[in-house]
Amino acid sequence: MNIARYNVGGCSWNSINKETMVVSPKIPKFKQVEGFWLNWDSTDPNSSSWKWDVDKKQQEMMQKAKVRGANKFELFSNSPMWWMLNNHNPSGADNGGNNLQSWNYDKFAIYLATVAKYASDHWGINFASVEAFNEASSDWWKSGGTQEGCHISSEVQQKLIEYLRSELDKRGLHNTIISASDETSYDLAITVWNSFSSVTKSKVGRVNVHGYQYKGGKRDLLYKIVQDDKKALWNSEYGEGDSNGMPLAENLSLDLYWLHPTAWVYWQPFDYGGWGLIQADGTNGWLGPVNTKYYVLAQYSRHIRKGMHIIDSGNSDTVAAYDHLSHRLAIVTLNHGTAQSITYDLSNFSKVSGDGAGLVRRWITDTGSGEHYVMHNDLHLNGKSLTASFTANTVQTFEIDNVLI
Repeated sequence: MNIARYNVGGCSWNSINKETMVVSPKIPKFKQVEGFWLNWDSTDPNSSSWKWDVDKKQQEMMQKAKVRGANKFELFSNSPMWWMLNNHNPSGADNGGNNLQSWNYDKFAIYLATVAKYASDHWGINFASVEAFNEASSDWWKSGGTQEGCHISSEVQQKLIEYLRSELDKRGLHNTIISASDETSYDLAITVWNSFSSVTKSKVGRVNVHGYQYKGGKRDLLYKIVQDDKKALWNSEYGEGDSNGMPLAENLSLDLYWLHPTAWVYWQPFDYGGWGLIQADGTNGWLGPVNTKYYVLAQYSRHIRKGMHIIDSGNSDTVAAYDHLSHRLAIVTLNHGTAQSITYDLSNFSKVSGDGAGLVRRWITDTGSGEHYVMHNDLHLNGKSLTASFTANTVQTFEIDNVLI
């Protein structure tokens, strides 16, 4: 839990030459993220064209995350500022097509780079990456939408990446990489990445993809393509509405087994119904109960820690991670709808001894009405083998000490 993504907004309520932002009738107020650049009069961040005291709550949340250990930050955009758009509507074009005015391509890049520079100078936040797009190849970003969004075709994306790299460099942000393109699915990410020229690819430091293809899609092919181009890979957004956490565990396991991302980001910890790890309503300011998926994610996040090496488990329902410093092996297994015993063959390790008495710590979350992230000390190694019993629809995590490769 060391990554926070900051959504730079595209909304403001000022007038420019008697023109104002056009608002979708379906967008809730809390999803109108207030942006910093009020008009095109000046690119100087110290001028009256810029207003830096907006969006305070999101900034405060980012600072709280930093205090609690977050050390990698990404700046991303759902939509350019409304006055850069053809219809002045940051929810999208009327027909779902390109909405960013061609004469504002450079200004959008200036906007993102200026915010990144200002954050470094004034907020104490150094964005490791800037992502200008959010599912930009999809055509569902329309003027009647429920959030900010903007369709940006591959051709336009490439132009924006060129501008953005230049603007970041002008501000001395040479180490801030560009990530692209946060497409909604693995297969669409493949299509868009393959459409980029070699010049565009050279300016991108990391490929971001979203996990909304769920159990479908060619994760392994995307990984191979990205590896061949020597780029890092993130699953930068995943979410669904099932509160029990089984789909979360399934798709996280599939990602770690086939996609090999170096980061995996859940969309919103606080959200309505089953979407949130904790239920919340942004419109009414209501905070509700914890969903079971919170404890399911804990089975992974509290044991597969930053810097550990994901190793091949031989099964996509099992994630294995090794800590070379502590010589600890963490194993997380998802069991579906049938109770069973599972035996883990650890014979490929040169040494496996547990705590000296062969004890293995385990944690369990039942996605039904059973235990939620409860620890047990009741398993022992049998030489280089471990056998554990699983009830239906559960996730278990095992930690084994004194393991040598």
